Amino acid sequence: MIIIFKKSSVLYHEFMRQIFFFKSYKFTRNSKETAVKLGKFMKLTTKGRYAVMAMADLACHSIKKPVSLTEISLRQNISLSYLEQLFIKLKSKKLVKSLRGSKGGYTLEKPASEIKLSNIFYAVEEEVRTLNCKKDSKRGCNNKSVKCITHNLWDKLDNHINGFFENVKLEDLLKENYEQQRNK
Repeated sequence: MIIIFKKSSVLYHEFMRQIFFFKSYKFTRNSKETAVKLGKFMKLTTKGRYAVMAMADLACHSIKKPVSLTEISLRQNISLSYLEQLFIKLKSKKLVKSLRGSKGGYTLEKPASEIKLSNIFYAVEEEVRTLNCKKDSKRGCNNKSVKCITHNLWDKLDNHINGFFENVKLEDLLKENYEQQRNK
């Protein structure tokens, strides 16, 4: 699994602060981005990433009028049929609402300042995990009677990553994007 942040971003610095004491991550550097590789069991699929991208786009563009999924699809380069599937889930968890008609589309159900990234992941049934086993399982990590030697390390990393997503709101993404655009 690879998570990519721009090195200058607030999210990158906050994420690195959260996992600083873990020595198990590796960096791949280039001039613009840093990729953090977090082991073979780290799981964050495109479903979660695309849901956050679409919600950020919606928050940015739905201030004056509802936004169609076609518009989001074109701006974010995400398949329209995939967005339709995601928005069914986002709507059922009351993160977005739809308006019918020729000027219809989607808007946020709540202000961007009240929507956490963890809410978005939960809505699309995305789970960020570094453990191969279930946390509360009586069986061990490798289907043995004991947990693996690094179980507690990965469990702590799970807590840090999920805590990070719990503390970042959709509004934070918009502010960061606005600041980057302004500084260009």
